[in-house]
Amino acid sequence: MAGRGTRLRPHTLTVPKPLVEIAGKSIVRRLVEDLASAYGGPIDEVAFIIGDFGPEAEAELIELAESLGAKGSIYHQNEKLGTAHAILCAKDSLEGNVIVAFADTLFKSDFKLDTEQDGLLWVQKIEDPSAYGVVTLNEEGVIVEFVEKPTSFVSDLAIIGIYYFKDGNLLKKELQYLIDNDLKDRGEYQITNALENMKNKGIKFKTLTIEEWLDCGNKNAVIYATERVLEIKKDAAITPEDLKIENSTIIQPCFISGDVTIKNSVIGPHVSIGTKTVIENSIISKSIIQDNSIVTNVVTENSMLGSHTEYVAKKSELSLSDYSKYHQ
Repeated sequence: MAGRGTRLRPHTLTVPKPLVEIAGKSIVRRLVEDLASAYGGPIDEVAFIIGDFGPEAEAELIELAESLGAKGSIYHQNEKLGTAHAILCAKDSLEGNVIVAFADTLFKSDFKLDTEQDGLLWVQKIEDPSAYGVVTLNEEGVIVEFVEKPTSFVSDLAIIGIYYFKDGNLLKKELQYLIDNDLKDRGEYQITNALENMKNKGIKFKTLTIEEWLDCGNKNAVIYATERVLEIKKDAAITPEDLKIENSTIIQPCFISGDVTIKNSVIGPHVSIGTKTVIENSIISKSIIQDNSIVTNVVTENSMLGSHTEYVAKKSELSLSDYSKYHQ
C-alpha cells in the first residue's frame, strides 16, 4: 500500500488511500478483517508495506494488527519498482503461510482458505483484462500461464491482487531472484514473473473466484464500494443513539457515526457520514461525508467530502478534500 493514490486526489493529499474510510472503517481495515475471517485461524503478524505515511498513520496500522491478536510490522517502499519489489520490502515477514494483498481492493465472497494448497490466487472474469495480470487454467483448474497486462486476448480471468502462499520463504527466494538478476517486465519487477518461475519448478497454483470485486482506486469507485458495503455488511448500516435528528428522514442503508446532527434533510440511501458532522436543509444520496464537516442547502449525490469541510451550495456532484470550503 505504498502508492501515492493519485487517482483518488484530492482526498489522498491528506489521507493515504488505504486509510480512507468506507462506512466507518478504513479500506485496509475492511480488507484485513475479511481476509482474517477467510483464513479462519490465528494470525501471527500483519505486515504493512507503505510509503511516507507519517507516525499517526503507522500507529493506526499497528493497532489494526493488534486488534486481530497479531503483531504489526511496518515496512517502507521508497522506490516504486513494481509489485515484486514491493512485497520483498517485507522479506523479514515472508515465512510460513502468507497472504499477500494490495490494499485498494475489497471483495465479496464466501469461502474458507484451503491452507494445504501450494498457492491460491483470487481472480474475477472481466470484459477488458488488458490492464491486469491474467491466468489460464488446465482441465484440473491448475494455473498453466501467468501473463502481465496482455496486449492481445489470453484470458478473461484477471488477478485481483490477493494471493495465498503455503511457503513464504519460497516466495521470498523467487522475488529476490528477480531483483538479483534484474529481471524486469515493462520496466518493473512483477510478481507474475515470480509466480511463473515457481510454477515451472512444480508449484501448483489454483484460483478462487470471488462474487464481487470492489476496486477503490478513484472517487466514483470508492462511492460505489460504499454502496455495496452498506448493502452487504450487516454491521455497516448504523444509526447511533446519539444522532441528533430534527424534521428529517433517513433512507437506509446508511452509516451515520456518533455525534451527528441532521436537520430538515433527507439522507440516503447509501450515505456514509463521519462523526461530529452537521447537515441542514439538504437532500443527499449515494455520498461520503467524513468527520467534522458542515453541509448546508445542498442537493447532491455521488459526492465525496473529506473531514473538516464546509459545503454550502447547490451542486449535483462534488469531490472536496479535507479542510476545504465550497460556497456557491
